[in-house]
Amino acid sequence: MTPKGSTLATGCRSWLLLALLLALTALQGCSFMPGFGMREEPLALPAYQPQSVEAHSFNLRPDDDVLGELATVPVNEGDTFSDLARHYGLGYQQIADANPDYDPWTPPAGTKILLPLRFILPDAPRKGVVINLANMRLFRFTDKSTLSTYPVGIGREGRASPLGAMTVDRKTPNPTWYVPESIRRDHAKKGDPLPSVVSPGPDNPLGAYALYLSRPSYLIHGTNKPFSIGVRASNGCIRLYPEDIQALFHDVKEKSQVRIVNQPYLVGLSGSEVYLEAHQPHEELNTKQARAAVTAQLKKLEKKQGVKLNWERIAQVLDEARGIPVAVGNPGGPAPDYAAGALALQHPARLNGQPEPVDGSHAADSWYVRAATTEDGNSADKLAAVLNHMGPRIPARAVAKSGRYEVLAGPYVDAKAAKLAAKQLRVEMEITGQIIEPKQRLSLRTSP
Repeated sequence: MTPKGSTLATGCRSWLLLALLLALTALQGCSFMPGFGMREEPLALPAYQPQSVEAHSFNLRPDDDVLGELATVPVNEGDTFSDLARHYGLGYQQIADANPDYDPWTPPAGTKILLPLRFILPDAPRKGVVINLANMRLFRFTDKSTLSTYPVGIGREGRASPLGAMTVDRKTPNPTWYVPESIRRDHAKKGDPLPSVVSPGPDNPLGAYALYLSRPSYLIHGTNKPFSIGVRASNGCIRLYPEDIQALFHDVKEKSQVRIVNQPYLVGLSGSEVYLEAHQPHEELNTKQARAAVTAQLKKLEKKQGVKLNWERIAQVLDEARGIPVAVGNPGGPAPDYAAGALALQHPARLNGQPEPVDGSHAADSWYVRAATTEDGNSADKLAAVLNHMGPRIPARAVAKSGRYEVLAGPYVDAKAAKLAAKQLRVEMEITGQIIEPKQRLSLRTSP
């Protein structure tokens, strides 16, 4: 059961994950009508030009299935996996699976994080747009020799994104969201009535661009919750980071082919080397059958290529499912070396899209919302990080008070803004926040 109220229990990592999922799935819908009355010009986005390893644009050789290269980057104070994922063109789950030994919300400063920037192409025609739900990536084939790839968010459990071939029916900048009646009912039950129509703007979950697919009610679109990319959080649509949907929107033509597959186990060749990439299969798939199929594929490839594969290493890659392509030829012993040949990167001056630090000056006329109280400072820091990555953002930080820790949202300029934040906490995260009026004395501790 999800905890309620303003007390955050010690050792609440599982609850924080549940809280994140609640936040990411709130106000998400993918049943739409055409966006009549939209603006002609798209909403402005912050300027950001990805460089080299972050760009994910490749020249493709006909006989090569493996793209990119692994990299590592040191963590700075205050970084989260979501921040690193967005900057380097990855999804949340991709970077979390690749680094299972670290907390995604409070990784220790100085730690080197592995960036899974190598990909095996899905087994599908190399044409148009191909989306693999299993690793939550979109591959855009410009022609037979060039492609770009982007992380995506997909349909949540019980509302999986559709499989199969379809086309881009139409393209719309600044789409209007016609809220499905089922979502309006759900929000009404929470005391959060929604309008029937949401105009373009920061509250629109479709973001600034939408590609309407020939499969009715499904889209590829942007999002006002960018840190839901790499998570199963939608009602079936495919969503991208704002900067990625902008690039894709201008690159893809109407009637372009779109193919959606679900392939958790990917096999590819790079030169004469055989690679295996494994992801945890989604609930819609039979894991035993999927594993048997990839085993048969590898045995067939072993015979065809005249090579001997390391089956002990293959079994470990499948078991661990870290989403990293691993060479599975016979040499090198049984253990997979996930970071083999990884490029060591310097931390950029600024991570694209990372939330700005919260103002800790505590002006006398500021309003706050107490979201939680706990004896565990690390748990408070985690919850503050989650709140800072919601959409819309709830600026928050952990502070010390009387030997305990509080998670404070704010500062807010007036009671109205504080009440709206408290409502967002209640509706999206089932947290009952306490509004703190100005001039209340607090002993502040900046969150590590």
